[in-house]
Amino acid sequence: MEADVFTAAIVGEQPVPRAGMEKLISEDPALHMVASVEAVERLDDRYDLVVLDLPLAGPATAPEVIAAAARIGQPLVCSSWEQPLTLLSAIRAGARGAITRHTEQAAVREALRTVAQGGFYLCSRLVGRFQAELARPLDEDPNGLAPREIETLRWIAIGLTHAQIATRMGLSPATVNTYAKRIRAKLNVRNKAELTRMAIELGHLAQHRRYQAA
Repeated sequence: MEADVFTAAIVGEQPVPRAGMEKLISEDPALHMVASVEAVERLDDRYDLVVLDLPLAGPATAPEVIAAAARIGQPLVCSSWEQPLTLLSAIRAGARGAITRHTEQAAVREALRTVAQGGFYLCSRLVGRFQAELARPLDEDPNGLAPREIETLRWIAIGLTHAQIATRMGLSPATVNTYAKRIRAKLNVRNKAELTRMAIELGHLAQHRRYQAA
């Protein structure tokens, strides 16, 4: 009986890293590389494994790229893991594995096969960071948002206007506007829709709902 062969696709803006990943995949008899492209949008099939070399369009959009990849395969994310992209936000978006650009080749090979087979892989270089993220208090934000800014973000995410937020928080509308501008700058987003997306991906909206239910 022949061993299973898993299909793989590579996504990355830089051709040299893509070529290196192509070589690693081609050397594994359990993997078959089907596509190597610059953007997720260029993939038009389903795959067992999608290797993402991030950032593709900036850290603020990385969770969207991961989510798009997760709809067509199991994403293995390679990144420098600079904020605002966190391991938790990547996993929430659908990542099934995480490696760095300095991960050893043997570990990358293991990650490729593990994720292709439906498992989860975390590079040993990222274990400490992941533990720190898990241990972080719910109200502590890795992007530098102050507690009142996090509260403002939560209210924005559930659809309240700045005037309504000001009433609930006991602030002036001008202060809420200032908070909103600071939040957009820290998260590198432009509008309310992107703020809502980031609140969900960073877990702040889920936290808000838990507090409301308590």
